[in-house]
Amino acid sequence: MTAPDSVLENLGFYTLAGQPATSRDLLAEVSQGEALGLGTAFISERYNKKEAAVLSGAAAAASERIIVQTAATNHNTRHPMVTAGFARTMQSLSGGRFVLGLGRGIPGLQDAFGIPRITTTQLEDFAGIMRRLFRGEVILGHDGPAGSWPVLHLDASLDEHLPMSLVAFGPQTLKLAGRCFDEVILHTFFTDETTAKAVKTVKEAAEQAGRDPASVKVWSCFATVSDHVPADRRLMKLVGRLATYLQGYGELLVRTNGWDTEVLKRILADPIVSGVRGLDIVGTTEQLEHVATLIPQEWLAPSATGSPRQCVDAIRNQFDLGCDGVIMHGATPTELEPIVAEYRRVAR
Repeated sequence: MTAPDSVLENLGFYTLAGQPATSRDLLAEVSQGEALGLGTAFISERYNKKEAAVLSGAAAAASERIIVQTAATNHNTRHPMVTAGFARTMQSLSGGRFVLGLGRGIPGLQDAFGIPRITTTQLEDFAGIMRRLFRGEVILGHDGPAGSWPVLHLDASLDEHLPMSLVAFGPQTLKLAGRCFDEVILHTFFTDETTAKAVKTVKEAAEQAGRDPASVKVWSCFATVSDHVPADRRLMKLVGRLATYLQGYGELLVRTNGWDTEVLKRILADPIVSGVRGLDIVGTTEQLEHVATLIPQEWLAPSATGSPRQCVDAIRNQFDLGCDGVIMHGATPTELEPIVAEYRRVAR
């Protein structure tokens, strides 16, 4: 593939979308994403084959230009010095192409593993710790929402700004992102109204904190599944993914979008939805076809589907809603290639 005419800084993708057969797929995906001219490769974290620090290092080594961003890891699964060391090493390895992205995690999973649930005040406290460490400070006797430590210190010669992002869902997290993070990643399957409202919340919080609202980049995480993807894979990426979200935190997503909670109850009561965990990974085509009959079409509508041109039109609409960037979620660079080509053609 030849080098792209220009870098599409405001378009990104998630590497290892779904459940990869091998983590090594990341190497080719990041290289191909960079060759397509995409601006950022996002890395999600699952503990089996998607540990964020390992994948981040591999992504940096497999690329020369593309930004590598975790979206997200949890601050309370590592000591702050380990996270700071991870971020500092990534900045050195990548030549400053790393963004440390944090998130709240999934409460049910945290409860099962004995990991404390994450609060807004903890995230804000932790972000402040990272900022201070990257300014070369010695932090003595820190005792705050994120934890208590006698001494925290990274490198006295440091005086850098560590780019940080926050995966945000509810209003308090969105406001926090506007106050003290550089970027914010919205959730998949947000309606247009929810997306526009979220952008407004972030930008207003930034302004109230004395920041330039334009300095906080808001990413739409936008399910992108074109018709050239085989039908069974489209089911997995759309119906399976949304059903898995509904299994994990459906009430929050439904309430945020103003959808009918009674419909959610019926979906969750279905034997397949209640009995098959992780439908976006292990669901069979037959199971997903059944689940598709349960989910209202309007719930799947906030996505880029159809022809490459229809996908591009939907992506461009995310910018019209106020987003600064679009993550074409759930698609590999190979699947995105005709969409990116159409995006460039339309932009000419």
